[in-house]
Amino acid sequence: MTTAEKVERDLVAAMKARQELRLSVLRMMKSALKLKQVELTRPLEESEAMTMLRTLVKQRHESAEQFRKGGREELAAKEEAEIKIVEEYLPAAASDEEVSAAVTAAIAETAAAGAKDLGKVMKAAMAKLAGKNVDGKRVNERARALLGA
Repeated sequence: MTTAEKVERDLVAAMKARQELRLSVLRMMKSALKLKQVELTRPLEESEAMTMLRTLVKQRHESAEQFRKGGREELAAKEEAEIKIVEEYLPAAASDEEVSAAVTAAIAETAAAGAKDLGKVMKAAMAKLAGKNVDGKRVNERARALLGA
C-alpha cells in the first residue's frame, strides 16, 4: 500500500471517528501529495512522497518556532501536534549513533580536512542515510563538530 493510499484510508477512518485535528492534517497531506503528483504529471514514487512529507514536517517546525517567537504558544503546540501525525507516515528517525557513524564514514571516504570540505561530507553522509528519516540540520551540526568548523 502506497503512502497516498494509506493517507486516504486513514482520512476516512478519521472522518468516521470525528477526529478534527487528525482529519485536518490528513487532508493537508493528501492535498500536498496530490499537488506534487499533478506537478509531475505521473503517480508519485514512494521516495517522492516521503520527501513531500518531510517538507511538511519541516514547515511545521519552522511555523512552531515563529509562533513561539511571537508569543503564541497555543498555535505552536498545534503545529507540534500536526508534526506528530505527519511523522507517523515517515520511516523511523535515524539515531544520533547512526548520524555520527554516517558522518564519520563520509569524512573518511571524502578525505575531508576542514570546513571547506563540508559540502562533500554532507552529500556523502546524506547518501548513506537515504531511506531514513533524518534532519539535514542534525547531520550538518555533527559534520561541523567532527570537522572542527
